[in-house]
Order: sequence, then C-alpha cells, then structure tokens
Amino acid sequence: MTTGLVISTAGLTKRFGHVTAVNAVDLHVPAGSRFGLLGPNGSGKTTLVRMLLGLVHPTSGSVEMLGRAMPRHSASVLPRVGAIVEGPAAWPHLSGRANLRLLDAAGSGGRRRDRRARIEDALQRVGLGGIDRRPVRAYSLGMRQRLAIAAALLRGPELLLLDEPTNGLDPRGIGEVRDLLIALNERGTTVVLSSHLLTEVEALCTRIGVMDAGRLVLTDDLETLRTPTGQVLLRSPHPAAVVGLLDGQVLERSGDTVVVREDDPAALNARLVAAGIAVTELTPLRRSLEQVVLAVTGAGSDRMDRRGR
Repeated sequence: MTTGLVISTAGLTKRFGHVTAVNAVDLHVPAGSRFGLLGPNGSGKTTLVRMLLGLVHPTSGSVEMLGRAMPRHSASVLPRVGAIVEGPAAWPHLSGRANLRLLDAAGSGGRRRDRRARIEDALQRVGLGGIDRRPVRAYSLGMRQRLAIAAALLRGPELLLLDEPTNGLDPRGIGEVRDLLIALNERGTTVVLSSHLLTEVEALCTRIGVMDAGRLVLTDDLETLRTPTGQVLLRSPHPAAVVGLLDGQVLERSGDTVVVREDDPAALNARLVAAGIAVTELTPLRRSLEQVVLAVTGAGSDRMDRRGR
C-alpha cells in the first residue's frame, strides 16, 4: 500500500452477470482524511464499500485496507474498522444494549471487563444514553441508525466506513452525527462517507470522490474542486451607485446585493473605495459541489439530492 493511504484499490471491478456494478476503480483514501464518496443511487457506491470490507469478492482488481490485502487479511483488518453498510441491522427482538453486547462479544481485540463501559460510551456519543429496554423493533428509523453508528464505534476504530449514515435522522440528528464524525477525525480516525446527499458530504468531507455508472469519475480535495467562478457578490447601502459604476460588469441585483463579473476581488474593492461607495460584504463566488458533480456525471443519473430523502 502506498505510504499514507488507508484504502488503496487497483482496477477494482465487480460484475453481476452482464451488469458491471463497479468498473476498474482506482480509489486512494489518505490517512486522517474525511473522504466523501458521492454518486446517484445505483452508481456502485455500496458495492464498492462491500468489496472494501470483503463482503463481496471482486471480479478483478485488488483492495488494500490499513496496509493489508483484502479479503485475505480481513481477520486482522476488520477489528480496526467500524462500518455501516446498507442501513442499520440488528436483532429486532432485543434491546439496543443487548444488541451491542452481542456485537461486542462477537468481535475481537476488546477486553470483556471493559465491555459495559465501551457500550455506554458508544451510546452516549450517538445520543442514545437514555434508551430503555424496549426491543429494537420499537425504535424509529433514526434511533436504529444511531444504534448502527454506536456499533461502528465500539472498538475505537482507526477507519470508519459509513454508507448513508444519516438516513432517517432529523436535521438536529444529522448535525450531531456530523459533529461526532468531525471530532473522531480530529482525534485521528479516518472517515469515509458514502452518500448521494450533496449537502452532507459538502458539510463534512475534505476530499471527494464521485462515482457514476460504476466508474470513479473524479477525485480531488473539496477546496480545489470549488474553484472561483470569476464572479463576486457584494452588498452595499448604495446598490444603485454600484450598478452605475460597474454597469458593464453587473450580472444581477436584488435589494442591496449585486453580483458582478470580476476576477480580482481586491481590485474591485479598491475601485469601489476610490469612488466613495461603502461596501458591507464582498465575497468571491465559488463553484458549488452540486455544479461540480453535475458536470462529471451523466444527465440521466437517478437522484443526487441536496436534502435528505
């Protein structure tokens, strides 16, 4: 594995009969990053994650995770990985704590005498510290999703692989999970988030991979992708004066807000100051992640949402 990578794939491909779900993917995830794997429903994201975890064997290509070949070394790698794949799974007739006790006992690497403390810590982290003995079948989808995240955190993983982890959560819950993942990442955990939700990936991740029709069509740092558009948004108590000065550059005006065509925001500000026009805000506009994704994915792709489902 290349130094500094927690995930590295080469030509990773999975075919189901005549359907190619994942097509020759070369994926590289740096250690310590918050990596967002974006793509519309059906783009191959979940199949890719399942191959990373050894749940599905590739048709061709290779996977290395945490420096070891997968699935050959899954017994030593998976205890260092927390994962959610295809939604929360649980024994529905048992309570949340009972589920976590069974999952913890089935794992390896943790001491039995610390089990209760690990479980309580994981539940507190995801906002389920006050759950009672109700069976999981009585939980809301949001509660089951939180329980799945708690299960992924039980072993203090070096790597988190999460497939749609905020599905079923309300806006407050989404924000809490995001804050939790950022805090874990700041303490050294690499986070890989697979999602079709642009806003969640944009709010959480520092590096982005985009899948379309089984291919990884783009990988780059979010800040690099969000390049300047050559437009500047400015606000002024004298918008008419701004329009008069910059008439040929004005693209739109709404109230005290004016959007102008300008590649050099500093020069624009100096020109306004020299003309005696007060400015309360001057912000260079950048491409949104939505614009980036739409530029590299097929127009017919199914559902890439800015909001939760």
